[in-house]
Formats: sequence, structure tokens, C-alpha cells
Amino acid sequence: MIGQDLDAPALSLSAFLRALRERQSPAEFGLAAGARRRTPGLRREEVAQLCGLSVTWYTWIEQGRDVSVSASTLARLARGLRLSRAERSYLFEVGGKRDPERPGHRDDPPEEVLACVDAIDGPAYILDRTWGARRWNAKASRLFAGWLDADGEKNLLRYIFLRPEARTLILDWTSRAQRVVAEFRAAVTAYSDDPDIRRLVEELRVGSPDFERCWETQGVLAREGGERAFDHPTMGLLHYQQVSLSLAGWSDYRLTMLLAAPTIRNR
Repeated sequence: MIGQDLDAPALSLSAFLRALRERQSPAEFGLAAGARRRTPGLRREEVAQLCGLSVTWYTWIEQGRDVSVSASTLARLARGLRLSRAERSYLFEVGGKRDPERPGHRDDPPEEVLACVDAIDGPAYILDRTWGARRWNAKASRLFAGWLDADGEKNLLRYIFLRPEARTLILDWTSRAQRVVAEFRAAVTAYSDDPDIRRLVEELRVGSPDFERCWETQGVLAREGGERAFDHPTMGLLHYQQVSLSLAGWSDYRLTMLLAAPTIRNR
């Protein structure tokens, strides 16, 4: 019996595909609505044709059979059914596969989203997929001498490992640098085939023995907040609480805020 072959993930994918099919308008795909249609939306054979799949294979997927659905099959379904970015992301989520095209990563956040750093009362910046700074506020520019205060390279990893200013600015540079590399490795695992990421890693491995050492430890850590301390050449010793958040709708972009740390008084 078909019911004996069902599992929870397959049922989630099955229910989503059936709902998608039933709410599609045949006319939007150049298909005649016809008076003889007994079900709303598209027929299974029409979905299969639109997506370049066999009718039997699509039927099994929609029935929730215990079959292995590849990422390429999910991509065909997404293209054929003209899914939105959110729908495509959900399709791959319930299908248990990584989206090879990562549609959410192709688009940059709009100007009004990037401009949110100007409303933050503390140094703040937004990093992209390769950890290049895409936007920062005036306080971040003043704090990060040699990185955000001048024209030129804006990649955080290049700054930390290739610029001498970083080693004097960041207190406990060695441990912070090792953690940053572990956070970067965790963040880009899904993009191991991205040529920009690969070029950056190879460049840093060649140009910085410290990066090479950190990279070879295979450390993997989530990018989290916490206490951060800096020894600024003009502002002196500074302490902050770092908060990092992914931008909703643009998961490749991460907002980092350095908020004033509570003052500790000696008793």
C-alpha cells in the first residue's frame, strides 16, 4: 500500500506540491481552462510537462512515496511552476536538499535595508556573502582604522589578516582571528563551489601564514555576539557588546552592531 511508504518529509513535500498545483491558473501557463476540469488548478500531467518530468515520477512525488527527489528535480519544479523566492526556498527546505541556484543570494538588499545602519547608536556594518562590508555607519568608520575609514579593500578577513592596523586595534588578536576564521568556515560551507569564496580563501592562505594556520584547524563556530575590546589609536580602550543578525530575506547578508558595554565599577 502507498500509505506504508510514506514518511513525514515526503508528506510535507507532497502536501506543498499538491497545494501549489491546485492554486495555479491554467491560463497563466497558456493552458485552456476547459469545462471538463474536475479539479482546481493544473492537472498532474500538466505539471509534469511544464517541469520536464515524467507523469509517473511527478505523481509518485506528489503522493508522498518514499522516492529520492534530487535537487535538480526540485529546481525543475520551481522553474516550471514559476515559484516565488519564498516558495522556492520552502520547496527545497521540505525537500531536504540544498538549492544549487540559491535564488535568495543573487539579489542585493534594497537601499532602505542597507541604510538601517545609520539608525544604530553605535558602530554598525553589513557584510555580504564573502564578508565584504557593503554598508557601515560613521561610528564604524571611526572605529575601524584601515578598514572602513578609507577607500579601497573592504573585506573583513583581508583586513584582519593582511592589515597591520587590525593587530593593534583588536585586543587579543590571536584568539579573535582564529574564531573569525571558524565562523567564516561555518558561514560559507553551503557555498563551497562559489568561485569568489574559493579565490578569497586561496589568496589568504597564500598571503597570511596566520590565516593558513587557522584554516587548517578545521574549526567551525556559529557567528555569535559577545564582548569585544579595541585599543584605538585616538579613542583609547573601548569595550562593546557585539550583536550579529542575518537580514530577513537576504540570509547572505549579516548586520553586526557594537553596542556600548555596561560599565563595571570597582567596589
